[in-house]
Amino acid sequence: MSGVRVLVGTRKGAFILTSDGKREEWSVCGPHFAGWEMYHLKGSPVDPNRIFASQTSSWFGQTMQRSDDGGHTWEPVGNQFAYVGDPGTHQWYDGTQHPWEFNRVWRLEPSLTDPDTVYAGVEDAALFRSTDGGQTWAELPGLREVKGNLWQPGAGGMCLHTIVLDPNDANRIFVAISAAGAFRTDDGGTTWVPINKGLRSEYELPDPDADVGHCVHSIAMHPDRPDVLFMQKHWDVMRTDDAGAMWREVSGNLPSDFGFPIAVHAHEPDTVYVVPIKSDSEHFPPDGKLRVYRSRTGGDEWEPLTKGLPQENCYVNVLRDAMAVDKLDDCGIYVGTTGGQVYASNDAGDTWTPIVRDLPSVLSVEVQTLP
Repeated sequence: MSGVRVLVGTRKGAFILTSDGKREEWSVCGPHFAGWEMYHLKGSPVDPNRIFASQTSSWFGQTMQRSDDGGHTWEPVGNQFAYVGDPGTHQWYDGTQHPWEFNRVWRLEPSLTDPDTVYAGVEDAALFRSTDGGQTWAELPGLREVKGNLWQPGAGGMCLHTIVLDPNDANRIFVAISAAGAFRTDDGGTTWVPINKGLRSEYELPDPDADVGHCVHSIAMHPDRPDVLFMQKHWDVMRTDDAGAMWREVSGNLPSDFGFPIAVHAHEPDTVYVVPIKSDSEHFPPDGKLRVYRSRTGGDEWEPLTKGLPQENCYVNVLRDAMAVDKLDDCGIYVGTTGGQVYASNDAGDTWTPIVRDLPSVLSVEVQTLP
């Protein structure tokens, strides 16, 4: 029977949760790298034993870790990191005369076809790629040439936090940056175009229809329809049916259209999940009720999923990388909170159970479906 491995990054270490295909009983391993902020962990879709992890400290800076045995042992990779000036600031040496200074790696995205290729999104916003399992890295500088001088930091910093790879076209990559917007390359990262038409940011930009400067929180895609993308924006849930050429709002009947994560069901391209938060100043669920909302129509019509989730006095947040789905037949959904709980549903969101409690604040949740 297939199983799952849930990779949880927290403010004080990483945890690995495993279960069989029933997803009823869980084992917990960790903390790995106790005391370190683990911004993101992501497993290779090609090699189920390979996991990449972003390990960060405000004093010691950034380290990249890799495991080749499912998280039992780790080794640091990416020796191009070096301190620059104040503790916690460092450079990624990419062979140029002007290495890029940044604070942390926000996102890791392993290749869909090659276990040694992995992308990294950093703060300040830039995109890097490694083709040797994370040992060496090179920036894809064409991205910063797309009006990079107009990008602004969001509340969490000017971070490249989302990387989406097209499963049908290895040269097509989508990224999102806070607060710059969404961008697409069709030539493997050499050149990029902004894909923000239809987004409006009345309270954020002097020109609400600007082609860069929008605060995008997260983007999700179903692999069977790579031209259809769903977006959780600073405000508004959005959808595009033409790879970002035009977006339209699909917030519909949500109690709030502010939130951070968005995910798509593994087998149903029109089934989408979001976690509404009250506002950009009140980062907790409306009415103190933790509700995951599901649309089975690709947006506009949403239903609250509440069974097993706290429905009173709940004031946690769910961050942009803290929701994920598995690929088992009955698609599993996983949500981590800033209160340290990880909730799982083994029936596409109908019912939920906490599979672990009282962890440090959860920064990211990712899932590997195991053979």
